[in-house]
Amino acid sequence: MSSIRNDEPTVEDRILEAAASCVLAVGVKRVTMTEIARRARMSRPTIYRRWSDTNGVLGALMTSRIAGVLDAVPDGGRDRETLVARAVAVAEHVRTDEVVMSVLHDAPEFAMVYIAERLGTSQMILVDALAEAIRSAQAGGSVREGDPHEMAVMCLLITQSTIQSAQMVEKILDREALSAELARSLNGYLAP
Repeated sequence: MSSIRNDEPTVEDRILEAAASCVLAVGVKRVTMTEIARRARMSRPTIYRRWSDTNGVLGALMTSRIAGVLDAVPDGGRDRETLVARAVAVAEHVRTDEVVMSVLHDAPEFAMVYIAERLGTSQMILVDALAEAIRSAQAGGSVREGDPHEMAVMCLLITQSTIQSAQMVEKILDREALSAELARSLNGYLAP
């Protein structure tokens, strides 16, 4: 039986791929709708029908890159160790994503909105996924009692801080040590 699924990139996919290309080529602060349109091989009005400005495109790009990691790191079980291993793997994927890290380091004012002022869409997607995993692990007895959403938010804060600060401490905690310490932190926080 043949698949009816179309693997062609959608218009939104093409726009976000073009925006990612711009971020890597010219830096976050120099991304323009004109350059995105040129790289996506479409008109600016096509992009403006979806997003009102470059910040909107960049926000959608970040959501796509960060939330998309959940597909790259599938859920492998319902216990604390598996939950923590997935969280650490997701953190590693995000931390090594050139586009995400470029935005984080080159446009701190853009990133700061999602670090200090409000939860973004990708963060809420991650919180919801973590809360569901915590709820399942609580049912199995490997995670302590508590509100799964509150605990998921705290896990997000711990992990997000680790990602943001990794470059600063890389001479003390290399990639492997950072992941091991993040796992210890999350395991300790979630343990019954």
